[in-house]
Amino acid sequence: MTKQSFIKGTLILLAAGIINRILGFIPRITLPRVIGAEGVGLYQMGYPFLIVILTLITGGIPIAIAKLVAEAEAAGDEGRIRRIFRLSMLLSLALSTLFTAASLLSARWISTYLLTDSRVYYTFMMMTPIILIVGIGSVYRGYFQGRQNMIPTALSQVAETFVRIVTVLAFAYLMLPYGIEYAAAGAMAGVLAGEICALLVLYVLYRRSRRGGSRSMTRAKPDLLSAISRRAELKHLLKLAFPITGSKLVGSCSYFFESIVIVRSLALAGVATKTATAQYGALQGMVMPILMLPSALTYSLSVSLIPSLSEAAAQNDLKTIHSRLHQSLKLALVTGGPFAMIMFVLAEPLCYYFYGQSQVASMLKMMAPIALFIYFQAPLQATLQALERPGSALVNTLTGSVVKLSLIYWLASKPQFGILGAVMAINVNIMLVTILHWRSVSKLLRFRMDWKDFLKVGLAMTVSGLACHGLMYYPWVENEAVRFIASSGIGLLLYLMCSVMLKLIDRNDLLRLIWIGRKFVK
Repeated sequence: MTKQSFIKGTLILLAAGIINRILGFIPRITLPRVIGAEGVGLYQMGYPFLIVILTLITGGIPIAIAKLVAEAEAAGDEGRIRRIFRLSMLLSLALSTLFTAASLLSARWISTYLLTDSRVYYTFMMMTPIILIVGIGSVYRGYFQGRQNMIPTALSQVAETFVRIVTVLAFAYLMLPYGIEYAAAGAMAGVLAGEICALLVLYVLYRRSRRGGSRSMTRAKPDLLSAISRRAELKHLLKLAFPITGSKLVGSCSYFFESIVIVRSLALAGVATKTATAQYGALQGMVMPILMLPSALTYSLSVSLIPSLSEAAAQNDLKTIHSRLHQSLKLALVTGGPFAMIMFVLAEPLCYYFYGQSQVASMLKMMAPIALFIYFQAPLQATLQALERPGSALVNTLTGSVVKLSLIYWLASKPQFGILGAVMAINVNIMLVTILHWRSVSKLLRFRMDWKDFLKVGLAMTVSGLACHGLMYYPWVENEAVRFIASSGIGLLLYLMCSVMLKLIDRNDLLRLIWIGRKFVK
């Protein structure tokens, strides 16, 4: 079993995340051109319900597996690792099968009454088998992450993305002559194909790792002591998984109700159902993917952070916990800054060249300044989960969700705001939850960050943003595409130079990162 350090594991996941984000934009850019904003709305409307179900099944189990496996490996207890994996797989398989069957039986009612648009039914039917596939795959991912081996997770993500790119567009195009609802269902069938491929990759790598380490794996004896150990392990697993699931479930339910409340609030504002569906599709299918593009890093940091902090906590190593957390938050801040700047300054050309719909830019411009809160939020939540404080994350997420849904209903139902009212509410939610997570982590660890880092990032963003704006909107070249590429590239380069000059990025660290990148490519 190949174990990586915290930084190496993060870089592996980051490389996969960047590949996924870049390649994943191919269907996101082309799908609206194939099935339109309304079709994207139908495609997106089923996702909130899927995420709620997947949260119930996979919300806490993979994280609990990663934490328990990391602790068992630190103690050298291979028998316990085997027990954890088997119990987790049985639990996840049972829950996945139950919810898949329930979703299939109630698909018509859910699509008509909960999702408010009966045309979502076909997409929902294509989406339901994903529950079983992802449920099983999450156990494999948790196992590998607990072993601090991020390669299987990275490979499965890349394989899923490659398959999804081809199948989403191909199936949507083939089904388009039958109607827009069938085209949306075809796109979802492509997502299902990608998830099946990812599961196959994880299974093959797991079998190989079992063969490679079979001699060192101690087999548990089927006696009374073994039964007691399994019962204790299951109890510990559930004790960790339930609060984490609860925290994630609050966020998922909030996302689910958000889709319903937005559409109904827009109806109160006098917006027709088809238009409301299209506006929601633009928000979730166009704006949010651009906003979440840099989250490839924060996701990588969060996945690597949980087993790393769990191992350090098991050894009472507070210095390592502080060091890892500081590394994660500073990386999220410094790397997220230039993307937030570009999304704000170049919102119109971004939306035009990505989707051919520059009118969506107003939503992106409103959300861009809040992007840094998004990138900060994931490592903070991972820290609370790794240090067995998921209850704090649950309360923080619940507070933000209640505020968000209330504000959506109040603001989006007003004709003068409409969909922009929903964007305001989402922004408030993101800021509030991040601040509450920061407060919880600071109280738990007495952790602080140097306020000068925030000022330096703000200065670098301002300088590069002004240059970026001037290059884009001053007509030094007639071709707008050339100005867009030039302003983006020079803006990023200038931000990097400012970061080095302000000592946000050490020159030695930059050289070391380039060296690691070359080694990784080889």
